[in-house]
Amino acid sequence: MAHGFGVGLLSLTLVLLTLSFSQALRIHSKSKTKSAVFLSPVFELEPGSVVYRLYYNIDFPRGHIALKSFNAEVVDEAGNPIPLYDTYLHHWAVVRYFYRIDATTTKDDGSIKNNYLSGRNSGICQEDVLGQYYGLGSESRRTSSYVPDPFGIEVGNPAEIPKGYEERWMLNVHAIDTRGAEDKLGCAECQFHLYNVSKDEYGRPLSPDYRGGLYCCYDQTRCRVREGFEGATRSLYLRYTVEWIEWSDHIVPVKIYILDVTDTPMALNDSNVDSHEHSCKAEYDVRGSCKATGLTSHDCVDTKRTMLRLPTGGYVVYGVAHQHTGGIGSTLYGEDGRVICSSLPIYGKGKEAGNETGYVVGMSTCYPKPGSVKILNGETLVLEMNYSNAETHTGVMGLFHIFVADKLPNPKLPLFSQL
Repeated sequence: MAHGFGVGLLSLTLVLLTLSFSQALRIHSKSKTKSAVFLSPVFELEPGSVVYRLYYNIDFPRGHIALKSFNAEVVDEAGNPIPLYDTYLHHWAVVRYFYRIDATTTKDDGSIKNNYLSGRNSGICQEDVLGQYYGLGSESRRTSSYVPDPFGIEVGNPAEIPKGYEERWMLNVHAIDTRGAEDKLGCAECQFHLYNVSKDEYGRPLSPDYRGGLYCCYDQTRCRVREGFEGATRSLYLRYTVEWIEWSDHIVPVKIYILDVTDTPMALNDSNVDSHEHSCKAEYDVRGSCKATGLTSHDCVDTKRTMLRLPTGGYVVYGVAHQHTGGIGSTLYGEDGRVICSSLPIYGKGKEAGNETGYVVGMSTCYPKPGSVKILNGETLVLEMNYSNAETHTGVMGLFHIFVADKLPNPKLPLFSQL
């Protein structure tokens, strides 16, 4: 199995054993904006267990539309939100793909490569890596994904769907049951010494210096729980809400870019500096190197940077970072040092779902005034991620999502209302 936020995670060629269609709960329409709430297929978790599932052909709005937002959370059979200290939502991701209409098999699980074409975002990581349209983790409940008017993410355009194919969507869910865990944070960070693994999901031995990450916590692995702890098996779902509007010429389309601080792009040749090969790893470790220095926790900062270029420039209309526990913020800079967007984690301060103490429960977002933040063609961007290194963190992520429009809206046309 490949890794959805990791290398090859969202590959559409993977075999999924558990297939089921999601369930629509309700559809609501008010004025221009429509919304629908769905449930993923059920997944079961018991203390210490892990699910890593790819659900193909999920329920999703159809037709030529503009996506406005996508939000998700883990719930039980009664629809109650599950707190992160019970079930840690490592990540979820939604991927677009195209499926052959005349496929000789009805089996849609990624196992028959010839039936699929990628419908990934605009980049910039290598093929099958970070190609999702939407994707978050523990911060899902308090992170806005709304695309401001009159912009939208265009999908379902018949002119863009390859002949003989139809547009479909896949949902990746990665959740860890930490009830009774010896070390809840260690389980959430997939630390090697807490999991019952010595090989990755392909059966390859893990490197002796591998301290933790996605290669430790794949589907059906287990994290160590306290001796004698017992807990019931739970039937859970990812409940997701989609908002959209019908496509019209008044909507300004945006491109989705997901930038990764682990990316180390290399020029393919000296004559074309805009042609690069990317190497996004999606996760990295932060070594706890601050305790012996006598510095305060405020001074214990691990900073990681990389330099990147988009295929083309445009106007930034939305931005947000994705960080794990220990994150203290991220900034995307332009070539001249100007701030394109800064995004800070929100840490919980209570027990209720969406406010769990010690967890990243949200990320601040950027909504620049249209036209005020522009990335030039060929401009080199600098992505900076900051984590606390007061202690070691394994398998952290340093992603930055931006929505970019090629053009600005016509000022003579009325804006849409969110309602």
